[in-house]
Amino acid sequence: MDTITIWELAVLAAAAALVGFSKTAVSGANTVSLAIFAAVLPARESTGVLLPVLIAGDVLAVLTYRRHAHWPTLWRLFPAVAVGVLAGTVFMMWADDAAVRTSIGAILLMMAGVTVLRRRAAAAAADAGAGGGGCAASGADDEPPSVRSRAGRIKARSYGVLGGFTTMVANAGGPVMSLYLLSAGFRKLGFLGTSAWFFLIVNSFKVPFSVGLGLIDTRSLLLDAALILFVVPGAYLGKVCVDRIDQRLFERLVIGATALGGLQLLLR
Repeated sequence: MDTITIWELAVLAAAAALVGFSKTAVSGANTVSLAIFAAVLPARESTGVLLPVLIAGDVLAVLTYRRHAHWPTLWRLFPAVAVGVLAGTVFMMWADDAAVRTSIGAILLMMAGVTVLRRRAAAAAADAGAGGGGCAASGADDEPPSVRSRAGRIKARSYGVLGGFTTMVANAGGPVMSLYLLSAGFRKLGFLGTSAWFFLIVNSFKVPFSVGLGLIDTRSLLLDAALILFVVPGAYLGKVCVDRIDQRLFERLVIGATALGGLQLLLR
């Protein structure tokens, strides 16, 4: 991190702005930021640098959607997520930069596949809603029945462990949890509010582990202090553009960029 050039810093700043944009416009777009950080910085250390940037974006998302979280679902997820974070911490204790780079590349490719499934599930849910006259939006006080069932609890634990592991190793839990919330039946406001609080709490929970692993230190925080400045304009741009962009095209570009980033890390 002592040898970052001005051009690399500019690329990291653009990636930080994309984090803010993803939090207010297109969830999952920050997987591209993950690939950029891992390509510019040593892969292992990049996860520690990116974490405070993500937390800054999470704060902006919570300020926007804080009243729409469904807390029973969050409390159900957190124990499984904690197990996944602990498993990811153990992995990071012995993994060198090459292992982390390979893991991030593989996780990015997996996340690209998860995002494709998420988009198909969302399209199917939209078609079902249109055919059945629509259904009530799930918000802070309206939990989908599928979440309360035994199968729903098992699914929550499975997604929670996987989300905790991927977010600890590669800050890439977003697509996993987005897929879970969509498959559970959450609609727009419930999805955004629950997701915003989930990532703020989980990413904050990861900080002591990242410090203990040496991923966050004084030098990384100095770099974060510069990069976080770009999260706010990125979030503002997202709010301005969210109703104007072609969502389908943009998600295709995000999936493609994520897959390319994963391949680049695997072949590096």
